[in-house]
Amino acid sequence: RPTIDQELLESLPNLKVIGNSGVGVDHLDLKMISNFGVKVTNTPQAVADPTADIGMALMLASARRLVEGCQTAVSPDTKYFPVDWLGVEVTRATLGIIGMGSIGYRVAQRARAFDMRILYHNRNRRRKEEEEAVGAHYCEKMEDLLQQSDFVMLVVNLTPETHKLIGKKELGLMKPTATLVNISRGAVIDQDALVEALQNKVIRAAALDVTYPEPLPRDHPLLKLSNIIITPHIGTATVQATRMMAEEAIANMLAVLNGQPIPSEV
Repeated sequence: RPTIDQELLESLPNLKVIGNSGVGVDHLDLKMISNFGVKVTNTPQAVADPTADIGMALMLASARRLVEGCQTAVSPDTKYFPVDWLGVEVTRATLGIIGMGSIGYRVAQRARAFDMRILYHNRNRRRKEEEEAVGAHYCEKMEDLLQQSDFVMLVVNLTPETHKLIGKKELGLMKPTATLVNISRGAVIDQDALVEALQNKVIRAAALDVTYPEPLPRDHPLLKLSNIIITPHIGTATVQATRMMAEEAIANMLAVLNGQPIPSEV
């Protein structure tokens, strides 16, 4: 909106910069755009905190079965509250963060306050001081992280390498009591494999702020499961973040147009 395709770029010979709001640029053909000599910028600063917040919100909501609980509490059919209502605890649980960029790191900062054991997998290992500041342990192999974690949170960019990063094999490595949280992009998960894993209790639950496509078709099997929470891609949907994203995007575009150093060039 608008789709940046060859036709659009050819029709705008004076175009200098495409300022993306948000951090993900998987919807842009960066190679084609740069062939036109056009710069691309994004807004990583504005999105880090609200997206980390939604990650924590989804993890807590799924662990404590908040959505189901709310439905029970407000349902006209409820005569009494179930005595066998049990969720799982986040405090002192093991959190595996896949993707330890600025958002992943902020998730770790928040998780530390819950006394969580924090594992992370990333292309590059963080500096020792950064790891120690949040008590995070590096897993060179993603498999190790998947096997040990009670909650697995996906915080990667969508690239050809991360497309369907989590499939049948990876879900099978997770604990049957584990929860998968996705705040990155829908296509990072093989959704058919996820449906199967949730139906067959291969994992306990999933909580997704992103799907593929968005919204899902109304007859999609993910929408019929009770052990899933899906929110409508609201990771950065706060009053403050929207304003900050606009300000950051404008600062980037003005820098390009004025030939100054670009704060956030992709």
